[in-house]
Amino acid sequence: MTAIVDNHVNTEALLQARDALREAPEAAEFVWTVTSEWKRGTYSQQTIEHFSGLGAPQQHKQAFVVEGDHPEIFASEDNAPTPTEVVLAALAGCLTAGVAAVAQNRGIQLHSVRATVEGKLNVLGILGADPEVRNGFNEVDVRFDIDADASPDDIAALVAQSQKRSAVFDALSNPTNINVSVG
Repeated sequence: MTAIVDNHVNTEALLQARDALREAPEAAEFVWTVTSEWKRGTYSQQTIEHFSGLGAPQQHKQAFVVEGDHPEIFASEDNAPTPTEVVLAALAGCLTAGVAAVAQNRGIQLHSVRATVEGKLNVLGILGADPEVRNGFNEVDVRFDIDADASPDDIAALVAQSQKRSAVFDALSNPTNINVSVG
C-alpha cells in the first residue's frame, strides 16, 4: 500500500495551470505590484494588494503590509526589519514553498523544513563611505534543515529543484532591468 502524502500543496491544480498556460502563454505574463509609503525617518510601509495575470487585473483576498526600517545602530527607530532582510525573507519563503511543492509532486512527506538565509553586505557602500564597495549583497548563504520521509539524495534534489524554479532566487542571482522614474 502506498502512503498518502499531504504537504498541503495542491500539485494537481498547479500542474493543470501549467499545462493550460502552455496553451495560452500570453496569460502567463504577470505583473506584481507593491506600493510604498514613507511614514517617518527611514520607516515605510509597503502594501501588496493588486497584481495582474491570466490576462486580467487580479486582487489578493486581503491587502498585505510589509514594513521596512533600519536598526538603531544606523540612527533609526528600528520599527521593522530592514529592506535587505525582507529580501532575504522573500528568498527563504520562495525556496521553502518550492521545497513543499516539489515534495508533494514527488510523493515525499515533509515533517519539517527550516531555511536559514544569511546575506553578507558591507555597509560602507550604502553609507557612501567607500565608492568601491557595492551596495548589495556580496554573498548569500542558504542552509536547509529538512526532516522528510526521503533519502538525503532525494532531499538534496528537492532543494535543487526548488532553487531551479524560484523566481526570487533568479531575481537575486541574475541581472534584472530596473527602471526608476519620478512623477
